[in-house]
Order: sequence, then C-alpha cells, then structure tokens
Amino acid sequence: MNAFTAVYWKEVRENLRDRRTLINALITGPLLGPVLFIMLMNVMVNRELARADQPIHVPVIGAELAPNFMKALKGAGIDADPAVADPERAVHDMRADVVIRIAPDFVKAWEKGQSVQVELVYDSSRRDANTAVARVRSVVESYARREGAMRLIARGLSPSTAWPVTVAERDQATSQSRSALMFSFLPYFFVLTVFMGGMYLAIDLTAGERERQSLEPLFVNPVARWKILAGKLAAICTFSIISLLLSVSAFATAPWFIPTEKLGIALDLGLHFGAQVVLLMLPLIVLLAALQSLVSAFAKSYREAQTYLSILMIIPILPSALLSVIPIKPEAWMYAVPLLGQNLGIVQLLRGDGITGQELALCLAGGFAAAALAVWATAAMYRSERLAISA
Repeated sequence: MNAFTAVYWKEVRENLRDRRTLINALITGPLLGPVLFIMLMNVMVNRELARADQPIHVPVIGAELAPNFMKALKGAGIDADPAVADPERAVHDMRADVVIRIAPDFVKAWEKGQSVQVELVYDSSRRDANTAVARVRSVVESYARREGAMRLIARGLSPSTAWPVTVAERDQATSQSRSALMFSFLPYFFVLTVFMGGMYLAIDLTAGERERQSLEPLFVNPVARWKILAGKLAAICTFSIISLLLSVSAFATAPWFIPTEKLGIALDLGLHFGAQVVLLMLPLIVLLAALQSLVSAFAKSYREAQTYLSILMIIPILPSALLSVIPIKPEAWMYAVPLLGQNLGIVQLLRGDGITGQELALCLAGGFAAAALAVWATAAMYRSERLAISA
C-alpha cells in the first residue's frame, strides 16, 4: 500500500467513526435541507391551491348599490361580507385580505352610461393575500368587460369597437422551463451540500490534527508531503461526493410529493439530470476541498477553523444571489467562471434546455483550472514548516 492510499483510508476510517462528521456530511447537509424544502413546498402549494378553489369572504362597502355586481362576485365564489368602517385599517390589521369599495355615485353614473369606480383596498406586500386579491381583481375586470360589451351592443356597436388593438400572447415557456422558476435555488443547494459535506473533514484533517499535535509526527515520516495532502484531499472529496449524491437523490423524489400537475409544470430531476449535475459539480468538489484545507491550515484550533470556514461559506451564495437580483443573459465566458458556470448549467438542465458540449467543456475547464490553483496554494502551505508547529 503506497503512502497516498494509506493516508486516504486512514482519514476515511477515522472520520467514519466520528459521529459529528457523519451527521453533518451525510444527514444535515444532503438530506435535511431537501426534506424540509419538499415539506414546505408541499404545504405551501396545497394551501394556495385550496385557497384558489374555496369560497372567500370579502367586505364590500356599498354592496346595495350594485346588486348585479354582487351576483357576479357570488358566482365566482366570493361572498360579500358586511362593510367595515375603516377599510385601510382592516387591511393593515390583517382583518381582511382585500376590501371592495363601491363609489357612492355608482347608480347615478351607471344610469348615465358613465364610467364607475370600484376600489380594491389591499396590501401588495402581504403575500398571503395575493391569491384573494387576484381572484377579486379578475372578477371585477371580467365584469367590466362584459358590461362594456353589453353597452356597445345596446348602442348598435360591435364590442370590438372599444378594443381596436388586442394582445395575442404567445408564451414560449414550456411546462418544464416554468419549473426552473420554482427550483432556481437548486444550484446553491448543491454547492452548499458539497461545502458542508467536506467542511468538517477538512477542519479535522488540518486544524484538528494540528490542535491534537498529530500533524507533526505525520510530517516526520519519510513521505512526500504532497502525497499526504493528496490522501487528505481525496478523503474530503469522497465525503463531498457522497453528500452530493444523497442530495441529488433526495431532490429526485420531489415530484412524488409536490403536486406539479396542478401547477402546470413538469419537473424532471431523475437519473439523467442527476448524472449531469454531478459531472458539472466535479471541479467544485476539488476546488472547495482545497480551499477548505488551505483556510483550515491557517487556523491553530478546530474552533478557529470553523470561524474561518463560516466566512468562506458566503462565497457559494454569491452567484445565486447575483442571478436572483440581476437576471442576466448567459454569455459563453460565464460558463468558465467557477460557481457561476455551474449555476447557469444547472438552471439550464432544470429548464429542459440541456447544456451544450462547449458550455460543459468551459465549466469543467474553468473549474478544474481554479481547483489546480487552489491545490497548488494548499501544497505550498503544506510544504511550510509553519504548518507542523502546533503552538
């Protein structure tokens, strides 16, 4: 058994016996997040779908002025509740999702064939009220179009007279591309899983051994330090890959629990998707393992390394945060940027667009180039005698 293999199996066996590493690498990161997300999405989607079908109650001010409008609301499953004295306060205090206020001169203006005003009082920042507001607005607009058409017919005019230009929308989104909007966070989740999968191992194999003063005897052995580093990095990468595989497998079950057919989306997170995600993530697995080892090498204790790596954890968030705030059109060079390229590639896979050979090659080339630099920097740190000094 050569030095690389001996170090690799030693680190893997020791950390398989470490309950803290196993919990974080194989349960907390790859499984807990997907399970919680699927449960939350299932509850949220079913709740919104139920609210879209069930009757809702809306306070109406001036309901007696517009009996036909009240019938239209009733027909759409919207029951008119008694008026409230202060509709703005009722919405602010969350006693009502939306309040309808009919203008006092409704009857007079209606009889003259004039435009009448129906106010919707609501708070657009309340996400829980959006479904109710959308339903009420849809009924009001539908009622207005219908009555407008009736007025034109009564005057011997075609209803199309009022709308000389109509918009014919041709939405090119597919049921699968719409699912990318809901699961656009997946790239961040996969990167975080890889980070968490190897983080505690990286800390233990560098700062942990330094704190236990076991690194110095290891370096005294007549073994090239790059072989020791290679064995440790291979062990970290093994745990990261297992975490990623578990996370991909957990998300593959999402279509079983989320009623995607009711949302009009198609979600394909199966074997083909998972295999391509793992391929895209391979450079990041090596890159993050090297960065974690490098940062941990600067710490003299396990706790200190945890602090440093918590700061390093912010980096994987940046591409997802950037793309959520500033939607951008992907350019070829972006695929060569580590993290950003993986983010763009996984979103394309979610949309069902696939990823071209050139884009895949740029992702792998850019990622492995950055990983090689990180490994080189870590190897330089391992050659330093400073690393062997425990105190």
